[in-house]
Amino acid sequence: MKIVNRGGGTPVVIIPGIQGRWEWMKPGVDALAPRCQVITFSLADEPSCGGRFDDETGFDCYVEQVRDALDAAGLEKATICGISYGGLIAAAFAARHPDRVSSLILISAVPPSWKPDRRVRFYLRAPRLLMPLFMLGSLRMYREIAAANRGNAQGVRAALQHAWRVITHMFSPGRMARRVGLLSRVDLHAEVVGVVVPTLVLTGESSLDRVVPVRATHEYIRMWPHAQTVMVEHTGHLGFITRPDEFARLIVSFAERADRADESRRRVG
Repeated sequence: MKIVNRGGGTPVVIIPGIQGRWEWMKPGVDALAPRCQVITFSLADEPSCGGRFDDETGFDCYVEQVRDALDAAGLEKATICGISYGGLIAAAFAARHPDRVSSLILISAVPPSWKPDRRVRFYLRAPRLLMPLFMLGSLRMYREIAAANRGNAQGVRAALQHAWRVITHMFSPGRMARRVGLLSRVDLHAEVVGVVVPTLVLTGESSLDRVVPVRATHEYIRMWPHAQTVMVEHTGHLGFITRPDEFARLIVSFAERADRADESRRRVG
């Protein structure tokens, strides 16, 4: 499996969203690398990943991919950070392998109760055929990008940069549709409700997240009373891309605090 392993210090694993490509997250990865050891990868069924994927095992392949990445990087444990669909993967990994999770960070994460809404169900009818319409619909994200960049000129430049990453690392509508379908085969709520590792839930502003409603991501807070939450201003669903320095600061600060607390517990033990 091909992994990206950059920087040094506190290890943080970043799991991409439903589009599956780590390259879409490059601004956030670049912001993290000077501050910590950041490990990331594309999802297992992406051809560029070279990971192990079996349709019979389905969603579980993504969860075990996190363990494979830790092993490949020579790490016993790390902060596990999941973005959007990757948040479900991160939560499931924390439930199955708590001994390998120093802390858990979920960014605009899809909750365990999530079901495709009417818009998603429309695209699922014929994902490849409707891809041009899906791409056109993505223009609704511009308001968030402009808000993060404080103005139309910078917003247009940032939007074009993101569009270039999308075009040069194109997603597969078929694989995205399959990833949605895989969720119907697992009962993640029953599995993740018992997670007790230190957890941070990051969201953008409710009015700017046009993908996963903030109230949906807050299901994790209701499920886990120990979880902390932070709302990052001037962004919505794409905060790891549109405000990478702020997200990197929050991620590393939480990860380092969790590592220090874990070290203290080991000394006392």
